[in-house]
Amino acid sequence: MHVRTPEQAAFADAIDAFCRDRTGTRAQRDALTHNGTEAHSPTLYAQMAELGWLGVGLPIEHGGSGGGMSDICLFAERTSYGLAPVGGYITTAVAAGPYAKFGTEAQREAVLGGISRGRVEAISISEPGAGSDAAAITCRATRVHGGFVINGQKTWCSNAHFADHLLLVARTNALSSRHEGLTMFCVPAGTPGMEIRGIPTLGGKEVNDVFFTDCFVPENSVVGIVDRAWPQLMSGLNSERLILAASMLGRGRRAFDDALAYVKERKQFGKPVGSFQAIKHRIADLATELDCCELLIYRVAAMADEAPERTLPREASMAKLKTTETAKRVALEGMQMLGGYGYATEYDMESHLRATVISTVYGGTSEIQRDIIGKTFGL
Repeated sequence: MHVRTPEQAAFADAIDAFCRDRTGTRAQRDALTHNGTEAHSPTLYAQMAELGWLGVGLPIEHGGSGGGMSDICLFAERTSYGLAPVGGYITTAVAAGPYAKFGTEAQREAVLGGISRGRVEAISISEPGAGSDAAAITCRATRVHGGFVINGQKTWCSNAHFADHLLLVARTNALSSRHEGLTMFCVPAGTPGMEIRGIPTLGGKEVNDVFFTDCFVPENSVVGIVDRAWPQLMSGLNSERLILAASMLGRGRRAFDDALAYVKERKQFGKPVGSFQAIKHRIADLATELDCCELLIYRVAAMADEAPERTLPREASMAKLKTTETAKRVALEGMQMLGGYGYATEYDMESHLRATVISTVYGGTSEIQRDIIGKTFGL
């Protein structure tokens, strides 16, 4: 396991204690999430904001603690392990990066300051025809007097239904190459011409279609440089992949611990099933893989902290690929080890499976991560 600073160790202990107290039982989590249909609890999130945790990776001048990527990953990992329903944090942490790097002072104050106080942010990239191929974006922002008019559709937008702002990537110049002519916009919730419709999923109310019909945003809504959003976007995506990896490390470890506790207690043929070699070897392999993931994630996070200007496409994709696939394997193996109980909603293993399976799709599929890694080797 990686070595934490004394401050990070104390932070992790505080998060663990908080989660044991407030989200330690299924009844507590159901009460916070309308029986598991919501991935985010505003009540719990507000409590974390009061503790100052939500600004862990934000500048001090905007209400944060000035921490780095290692601290963000630690928060994502431990809240995920504690099954805290704060699904809004991931998109918020990802959206914060472009505002911090490319936003105006007014945008940073409005967005980053709001994050520290418990507000949620969302980012919208995918479209019906632009998923893994993000450069295929067709949602159009046409320049008009005083700003831009947006028309088009976005999809799979996590947390848009309760976010303060939508960090939108739209095409502003159709004559440029695929990777040029894209611009980021800060679109406040409730802007006329923007309609949000939820997409039912196994995870409950998480993702949305977003429709823009003659949606006007002023010139000062542009985040960064007009027509130059692609490098801004790539920087954010690599951060997203690392944060997602940390979150799935926490979920994978929780699935592992749940499975381990079960096989120690469950008896068949007169002894605990964990004493059988078939189960014992599974546990050994999964524990080894999870430790590998932890070392990889925090190594990449340390690299990002040492040189924030680096995008680390190879390393971030490796962390995302390795950890999400491992977490999915842990949940699948856990379900097998629990037998019928792994399929029952009475136990958490089925929710671990739902959470980890989709993690190999969002934020760039495992196939896309492998492609990115291969390209960094000149292939």
